[in-house]
Amino acid sequence: MRGVAVMGILLLNIVSFGLPRYAYVDPTFYGGATGANWWAWAATFVIADGKMRGLFTMLFGASTVMIAERTMARRRSPVRRHYARMISLFAIGMVHAYLIWSGDILVLYALCGSIVFVAWRWDTSRLLAIAALLMAWQLANGALDFAAARYFQERAAASDAPASVRAEWARYRSSLDQLRADRSAELQAFRGGWGDVLPMRIAMTAEAQRTALPRTMPETIAFMLLGMVLFRSGFFSGLWSSAAYRSVLLFGYGICLPLYLPLIWWIDGTAFDPITLLLSEPLHLVLLRPGVTLAHAALIIHFAQLKSGRRIVAALVAVGRTAFSNYLGSSLIGTFLFCGYGLGWFGELDRWQLYPVVLGIWVLMLLWSPWWLRRFSFGPFEWLWRSMSEARWQANRN
Repeated sequence: MRGVAVMGILLLNIVSFGLPRYAYVDPTFYGGATGANWWAWAATFVIADGKMRGLFTMLFGASTVMIAERTMARRRSPVRRHYARMISLFAIGMVHAYLIWSGDILVLYALCGSIVFVAWRWDTSRLLAIAALLMAWQLANGALDFAAARYFQERAAASDAPASVRAEWARYRSSLDQLRADRSAELQAFRGGWGDVLPMRIAMTAEAQRTALPRTMPETIAFMLLGMVLFRSGFFSGLWSSAAYRSVLLFGYGICLPLYLPLIWWIDGTAFDPITLLLSEPLHLVLLRPGVTLAHAALIIHFAQLKSGRRIVAALVAVGRTAFSNYLGSSLIGTFLFCGYGLGWFGELDRWQLYPVVLGIWVLMLLWSPWWLRRFSFGPFEWLWRSMSEARWQANRN
């Protein structure tokens, strides 16, 4: 499952590697929004957007419990080991974010992982209740922002609206439109050399950590808590009944997935209006994304239990065992392909043309990961993380 997640997350990350940042949420901004480009956006939005990260996040929560239990069984301190791992992850994430790619999730995971650890021994009902409250807060916050923006718009459009209200609305609308307007600086910077890219990357990372990271933390914590619950219940180990897994598949693919159609129609019909996105994002985050994510997980578990397809399962297991290295490696490859200090493809490809690049990196992951693990116990960055956490170099050769 971790192998599928690290491969699948590249379907979204490739957009940030290859196109100006706002193209991630609005294909009309850059990269194309008609024909094959529109279908590339729609398919990834429905199938992968947030779902692969959701798999990753649930597994992070599950591994938090698993590692803590194993550490206690060895009569070591789970607190010390966990926070050593989180501090090391934070350090690696900061280097990754500021020097390699501003879309880093490792810093987010280190911060949220430090918070959720206090709950690793809580009962499942409490974990589920807190996760549900966090998701409900995300939905309520988005709904209030959307309602306030629409009310503001109606007040400004009224015939008797004061000039001050109209002027304030114009400033607000201009700030939203600026998201779409400012792309020339990114194109110039990322098509340049290292000295051009680094200041832009530092500025984008600082802004993301100041604004986007806090907004993402409630969702991330909720999925980590859900992962803890699913781990304890045996979901990830294939211990649920066949009927239970079928129910998850039916809910995710039979109910949640079709509901993306009216959501896409609404977003596309408003030309990706930023005010629409204030509500559409929490709608699919809270009401649709968890169901599809769990259905993906159930499908992977079912596939892993089949007698056929053992070779691809073994390759995916290897990708999952080296997921940390594959995640960071895809950043190194992606930024080399698209930045000016590499091949300089930034902004040169249509949206759909990014996906043959993804396919090539997938093939590399599937070939490299088993080859490496035949020779070493851990991936290179897994080894580095473990060595940093243990404060001594770890043995790695098989």
